[in-house]
Amino acid sequence: MPSLDQIPARHNDQVEANSDDEADPELVELLRQHLGLGGGKVKDAPPETKVLEGAQYVFDNAIDVAVSREFTKEAAETIWRLMQKKEYSTQTWSEHELHPQTKDESTVDFIFTMDLLNFSFWSAEEEAPKRFCIEYRGKVWTGYWSLVAALQRALDEDIPITNPDFWVDEERCTEEVLRHVFRSATDEEIPMFKERVQCLREAGEVLCEEFGGSFANCVDSANLSAAGLVNLLTENFSCFRDETIFHGRRVRLYKRAQILVADLWACFNGEDFGEFHDIDKITMFADYRIPQMLHQLNCIRYAPKLESHIRDLKPIEPGSNWEVELRGASIWCVELIKREIERCHPEVKMSGKKPSPKAADDNDANDDDKNENEDQENKAMEKADDDNDTPRRTYGINAILIDFFLYDTMKNLEAEHNESIPHHRTRSIWY
Repeated sequence: MPSLDQIPARHNDQVEANSDDEADPELVELLRQHLGLGGGKVKDAPPETKVLEGAQYVFDNAIDVAVSREFTKEAAETIWRLMQKKEYSTQTWSEHELHPQTKDESTVDFIFTMDLLNFSFWSAEEEAPKRFCIEYRGKVWTGYWSLVAALQRALDEDIPITNPDFWVDEERCTEEVLRHVFRSATDEEIPMFKERVQCLREAGEVLCEEFGGSFANCVDSANLSAAGLVNLLTENFSCFRDETIFHGRRVRLYKRAQILVADLWACFNGEDFGEFHDIDKITMFADYRIPQMLHQLNCIRYAPKLESHIRDLKPIEPGSNWEVELRGASIWCVELIKREIERCHPEVKMSGKKPSPKAADDNDANDDDKNENEDQENKAMEKADDDNDTPRRTYGINAILIDFFLYDTMKNLEAEHNESIPHHRTRSIWY
């Protein structure tokens, strides 16, 4: 039986290196095109991120993370029913009080800044009151929302934190100023502060030198292609180039690049800066919350040693086989959930249309055999703000909305102390 110990894998700075085990199919394809051999791709073929292709490869070759098709099918119906009940759509994104309410170029710059720094918020502090958090508008914000709150607070204080010209001006945008922007309500500072500063400086230089100082120009350059914008980000900004080598093959994960495109799409409701003709090419965003939620639903399972490692809150190295399997299998699992929903409810398949919200399926006959744990999870997932009865039109189902829904549900379960397993702990700028 193969060893269950985590095996380091080459990643990121070695992505371009050849493998001794097998030829990189992409390099072979480039060579064929260069030599004018047949079988090359059409020159003007639409952009592809190849994230899903890599995720399937990870799933097919994973040893310590498995996907349960039985539970994935069950989860798909539950997720579909609850998303319809909540009328979950892009509008849900804008309903949060911290997300931008304006819809203009300044909003684009805010979202870019937000997802440029959208990584690694978990704390090693055992006591919650000691963990990093942001006080803003009379509330205490943690996790991802602590970042959004910090940015909004800085803008309220007339600090141009979303302006790339400011990031590259080290006389104005000093480390002291940035520490003030991200100041915590506790003694613990924001994780990976130096790495966040580095991301700001690097991205600022690229935006100012190549894109006229605004991410809106990057969006325009993508020609309404979500995949094109993801590729533009990963090609021009090294801090978005979330790639690794897994069993001799290059695998793209692109969590922050994809969620940036998704946030634009959600914020602008698929219009203006958020209009993309191929939004379905965006997968779920491989982080540490969605694997936790998928495990909660029994959709993914871990080898005993990996599960013990996660439950003991031990760190998992970025780029290790364990970490890549967790992320890749989660992307593929959400894709299977999406496909199952589309198979059973083809009317919700994303195709640029905005179908009317469909009434929730009241037939619970299939729920009779669910065990107590599943019942508890479903009840937690069903806990929504039922006070809002105002009908609204909703988009169909895609990986983006499923990801948003699962993330929100996992945070609710955690707040109620109903999580069945901790999230895995990897300290990285990728998520």
